Formats: sequence, structure tokens, C-alpha cells
Amino acid sequence: MPLIKRVRRSFPVVNAKNAGTVLSAFKSHIQPALINQDPLMMSYLLTPLRKALHDQPSALVLADMALYDILGKTAGLPLYKIIGGYRSCIKTSVTIGILPVDEMARRAKMLAEQGFQALKIKGGLDLDQDIEKILRIRGAIGDKIELRFDANQGYSVDESIKFVDATRPAEIELLEQPTPRGEIDLLCRLTDKVPIPVMADESLVTMRDVFRLAKHEVVDMVNVKLMKVGGLSEALQINAIARAAKLDVMVGCMDEAAYGIAAGLHLALARPNVAYADLDGHLDLMNDPTSGAVILKDGILYPTGKPGIGFEYP
Repeated sequence: MPLIKRVRRSFPVVNAKNAGTVLSAFKSHIQPALINQDPLMMSYLLTPLRKALHDQPSALVLADMALYDILGKTAGLPLYKIIGGYRSCIKTSVTIGILPVDEMARRAKMLAEQGFQALKIKGGLDLDQDIEKILRIRGAIGDKIELRFDANQGYSVDESIKFVDATRPAEIELLEQPTPRGEIDLLCRLTDKVPIPVMADESLVTMRDVFRLAKHEVVDMVNVKLMKVGGLSEALQINAIARAAKLDVMVGCMDEAAYGIAAGLHLALARPNVAYADLDGHLDLMNDPTSGAVILKDGILYPTGKPGIGFEYP
């Protein structure tokens, strides 16, 4: 598949850490905690790390994914079969970042021709332009490709309603995080007023967040990203709360290597209430050292079938 490059605007960050802080956390916390320990004692090992790295979820993921990978390899099974085993593949959307309308329509058509069956469109900067881009994209790709829209916290409630009403001919499948992350009352007001599912993304980082969203029936769906919540252990518990509240789940991603995408894929394959996957962050990377950790064909993601997360470094 040709490299897909996309342009994204920097919105308020979900995870303020960078490669340097993650490496520092590994050296100061993760390595000392795991060396010479039994890797199958996962809860015992992760509990103190979770406290020490409570503000560094993408560092915690290092330990979490390594331990789950060892679990699968010890059992000789792909990880998704150990943690649930509900399906063997899943459709993923691919994201089109914020670009001029003509360019977005062109890219949407190109991706549809490459076999992708679902597109996620980024917006939130200009309501009228967002409406135009959605209608233009639908015209470019026909009516068989699913469209999802991520407003990146850029709208008010009234603007969100206007967007949904104006784009009804395009049959958008869901609306992701249209209002600011810290104002969940706005999400709640919106969810009651629009006919399509509203999904929380930036508003969900911890188990406490999903409990609050579920308790007050704020949204219809939640987006669970391993790099945001701290790994598979936390994601499985967040998913359990969502399932108990009858909330559908999308397993999403940041821009990350194929190995991270593979871990998210195993979560998506393991649980029945995971209705959507948005696992395309690796498509932006050149020279990914974990290329091959997942298999992508016609917009469908497959695990490699190898034990654990499914990848061995050369």
C-alpha cells in the first residue's frame, strides 16, 4: 500500500509527554520494576507502576504491552484469543486531516479506490467549511463508504446540531468529541438532540471518566486509545464499564508504530461491544521498525496469527 500522508492541526493535547519523558520513565521506573521479576505476575508488577506513572500513560503502555506480549508467547497463542477471542478481524477507518476542501475530496476518493470502507474526517475549525467538505466527500466516494466525523472539540452545542442537520444527506455514521473535553454537560445536551451517535474521545482518559460518562448517560459511544489510558489492562476495565452501561466502543490510536496498532487490534478483536476500529496511525510512518505487526487488506485489519501481540524484532 502506498504511504498515506496527512496533515493535522495541533489541538489541545491529550497526552503532554514526549519521547524523552517516556525514555526517562523507562529508565527510572519501568526497568527497575520489571528486571528479574516474574512477568506473568502482571497485576503485581503493574499496580505500583500505575501509581508512579499516573500522569504518563504512554510510558505505562511500554510495560503493559511487554507483559501482555510475554503472556501470549508463554501460552503460544495470539493475545486476542487469551483476553476474549470474539472476532478474527475488524474493519478500520482511515483518517483524512484538515486540508482544503478539494484536496480532502480527492484524498477521500483515492482512499476509497484503495479499498478502505470507512473514512474518518477531521474538522472543527470552520463549521460552514466542514459542512461543505462532508457533502463534497460523500459526492466523491458514493454511498457505500462509511463516513465518521471528528470535530476535535471545536463546536458549541448549537454548532454541532447545525452540522448534523446540514450533513444529513451524507449519512454520517457518528460524531466524535464535538465539544470541549472538560464540559461533559455540553456533550450530554447534544446527545439528546441529534439522531446520530455522539462519541467521547478527549473526555475519556481514566476509568473514573468512563464511569462518569456512563453514569450520567452523556454519550452513546467512547473512544478507547491504549496510549491515552495506559495500556491493555486499563483499556479492558474501561471497556467493561462501557459494556455494562451499554455503550459501544471504538478502539482508536495516536500516530504510532504498527506494534502499538497491533496491541489495539487485539483489544478490538477480543470484546463484543467494540463496534468500531480507528487503527491507522502507523500508515503515516516511514521506516517503522515494527512494520508487519498487523495485516491490512481492503480496509480490514488482521492480526499476524503469531503468539502474543504478534511481532518479533529481527
